[in-house]
Amino acid sequence: MSKSRLLAQAGDQQVVLQLDRLNKIFNAETPLENHVLHDISLQVSRGELVALVGTSGSGKSTLLNVMGLLDVSSSGELRIQGHLVQGLTEQQRTQLRSESIGFVFQFHHLISAFSVLDNVLMPLMLRYGKPSAEQTAYAEYLLNEVGLANYMRQPTNRLSGGQQQRVAIARALVTRPALVLADEPTGNLDTQTADEVFSLFERFNVEHQCAIVIVTHDPRLSARCPRTIRLTDGRVVYDGASADLPGLFITP
Repeated sequence: MSKSRLLAQAGDQQVVLQLDRLNKIFNAETPLENHVLHDISLQVSRGELVALVGTSGSGKSTLLNVMGLLDVSSSGELRIQGHLVQGLTEQQRTQLRSESIGFVFQFHHLISAFSVLDNVLMPLMLRYGKPSAEQTAYAEYLLNEVGLANYMRQPTNRLSGGQQQRVAIARALVTRPALVLADEPTGNLDTQTADEVFSLFERFNVEHQCAIVIVTHDPRLSARCPRTIRLTDGRVVYDGASADLPGLFITP
């Protein structure tokens, strides 16, 4: 059995995300070369709630895109649930992403012509076509859990910003992913609504034991994550308990 497989199975927590000396360079070997990520090594286990913080331009979104298989690294290794990503075809990457990763973005990317329920079911429709009765029941359960049981048949453009983000969270969870990646999910919400939405992340992190990595500029929310990873100029300068991180406030 490989060393990485042993690491992934060590202890009670399964390692769902593992990066080893990962680099990302845009426009390599040209006058416009930009080395955005430098030798990033970290791992995230099932059930962890992690804040990813740093100033604007520190590489947070680029790192999240690489973690989510939306972009490819220039060098180093990335493993999702023990699967080495480097060397996979685009089709294999797409399949691994759809099976293992859920996404929540600052902008909800909901389809206004579709109902709330259909928006939640969209990842399953793209993978399987018509969702099964069991899958539909699970989507309805998730909408009930985020407080939108009475809105399932309504178009999403009738919902408030906070309600739309709740739909996005349900959509991210409908495939039962091992890893959820959230990029500034409360960035457009007022303080009270942001707290309510973040509480849903905390709740689902515990109940579903999915690993969650959240990019946020809000120091109140990052402090509620047990672990914080801080980037500066594309390098990890802190990875540990949020309570032990001095100067947590991050300026956008």
